Amino acid sequence: MKDQDLIVIGAGIGGGNAAVAARRNGFAGRITLIGAEPDPPYDRPPLSKGYLRGEEDFSHIQSRPDAKYEIDLRKSTRVAAIEAGRRVVRLDSGEQLSYSSLIVATGGRNRRPRIPGIDLDGVLQLRRREDSDRIRQAAKSGGRAVVIGLGFIGSEVTASLRMLGCEVTAVELERWPLARALSEEVGRQLAEMHKAHGVELVLGDGVDSFQGTDGRLRSVLNCDFAVIGLGIEPEVDLLKAAGADIDDGVLVDERCRTSLPSVFAAGDCANRIHPLFGRRMRIEHWNNADRMGRFAGRNAAGKDKVFDDVPSFWSDQYDEKIEYIGHHVHFDRMVVRGDLAARKFFGFYIENDIIQAVVAMGYSDAIVEPVEKLIRYRQPIPEERLSDDSVQMAEMIEHLRSELS
Repeated sequence: MKDQDLIVIGAGIGGGNAAVAARRNGFAGRITLIGAEPDPPYDRPPLSKGYLRGEEDFSHIQSRPDAKYEIDLRKSTRVAAIEAGRRVVRLDSGEQLSYSSLIVATGGRNRRPRIPGIDLDGVLQLRRREDSDRIRQAAKSGGRAVVIGLGFIGSEVTASLRMLGCEVTAVELERWPLARALSEEVGRQLAEMHKAHGVELVLGDGVDSFQGTDGRLRSVLNCDFAVIGLGIEPEVDLLKAAGADIDDGVLVDERCRTSLPSVFAAGDCANRIHPLFGRRMRIEHWNNADRMGRFAGRNAAGKDKVFDDVPSFWSDQYDEKIEYIGHHVHFDRMVVRGDLAARKFFGFYIENDIIQAVVAMGYSDAIVEPVEKLIRYRQPIPEERLSDDSVQMAEMIEHLRSELS
């Protein structure tokens, strides 16, 4: 109906995709996309990789949903409150916008631990375009950098800074990189990869303080600048104040609906029910925001689609690519196919004899679809078949099909 109004809060890739998907799926009314940043929606992954290194221009990673799809894009605009009872969004300016449906895709904010000196000039973080610009500018002198945290952002920034010619020390509280996402066997190989590229690793330790003079960072392990990459926390203040159910993000069902009437959520801020895995999960990766935004937009336009995709993500570090498909919280064992030391392998995370997730290095993107199919079957597969390089993924899938038919 043309007299309906859809508001999307959050103009990242999730919010931008939601607005476009709603229009493509027949939403004929007014669509307003509200973003706090001065830029239109853009892809964040290059901020720690190609864009940071100056290999990708910003125009190549942004989209313009407003022009083609008749979307009212409000940049540099902040929302003060959601009044769910009145179905009104109130802006910082005092302006009030009514909605028939609302999608919240506010993402997350960087964790900022209470470390003395963290606000010194020269202690940097990465979340937005301007953050990446500051890191690139700091790296131009080719000085010494300290990266705090070896999750995905920290690991990718570490690799990019080395590729830009900086000396890098990376500090991680856990005993190996990507400890929260990957197993020790894989993490140890990633540590060796960073060492081989000249990174000094400080594992199992943290930073007590940053020290400086005249408001400028002067030392933390003797560096010229530091980058903090300690993850994000979901940005759900607006939804919490509006009365939505919150628990490590805003709780949504398999159709991206929150507990508030006609309010959907997508991306980093959303903790969703996954019908395949039978549990809740909040995913902080581009693929999830990209796909979940589309589903939220379709359902806000009146569709009734279940969001049941198998999560996946990738990480480019140096000339290596890490692919991860699925989702594991716990696992009984990891079955390896290939050569871990050569960083050409599949690692199958198994819990109760069922594949929960797969990590891979040294293979092309073409692995994602067959591995996703293996995970979807939710059937035990003998370890000797998983670990045998001579058994093709397609063979295992066909074998499963014949057993289930």
